[in-house]
Amino acid sequence: MISIKNLTKYYGELPVLKNCSLDIHKGEVVVICGPSGSGKSTLIKCINALEPFQDGEIDVDGMRLSDKKTSLPALRQRVGMVFQSFELFPHMTVIDNLMVPQMRILKHSRPQALNKARELLARVGLQQHGHKYPAQLSGGQQQRVAIARALAMEPKVMLFDEPTSALDPEMVAEVLAVMAELAAQGMTMCCVTHELGFARKIADRMIFMDAGEIVEDTPTHTFFTAPASGRAKGFLEQIIRH
Repeated sequence: MISIKNLTKYYGELPVLKNCSLDIHKGEVVVICGPSGSGKSTLIKCINALEPFQDGEIDVDGMRLSDKKTSLPALRQRVGMVFQSFELFPHMTVIDNLMVPQMRILKHSRPQALNKARELLARVGLQQHGHKYPAQLSGGQQQRVAIARALAMEPKVMLFDEPTSALDPEMVAEVLAVMAELAAQGMTMCCVTHELGFARKIADRMIFMDAGEIVEDTPTHTFFTAPASGRAKGFLEQIIRH
């Protein structure tokens, strides 16, 4: 589904990704973790072509990002993205946030888009909130709307960039519950998160990054019980201590 080969990226002279390689298969849930500034968010944004890169290759569902013929709108239709900050349209109601992208990008009719929007709001437990504006919702509710909006594009893979980091602790669980349900339904997912208890429950594999490098790519159980590198051991000890 996703193949990353020798990905390297610089900000000016500063290397932020160094020779990163990673494969994510259909139906897999992969969690990327590591200390702040290790390149996790940059890596996931490269997959969706939100960040350019200097060297290496990324293929997503048969589309090569470096190929000038690759359509970025077509890519982003296949790859749903959920950010830390919900990125909803503040001047639109919740239901319109879900309908407008369907009508503009997928060319769905208004009744078709409305049916899909209602179905997705029910799926994330917000069927009673379609008439509201984003500012009238809690942070957890806004993030669930953002997930529903990404799903409205009928993506083949979902990317999550620290989706709970901007939320109050009591709101985190409601967003993680939606993500866990997606994973259980077989959605291919790549998540950057510090919620390691959640990762331990739903991830097939853990990717540990440090200083722009993929240090470990290992099954979840192995990562938590017998990390291979001193850097990963130190990271886990620090998280557990807190």
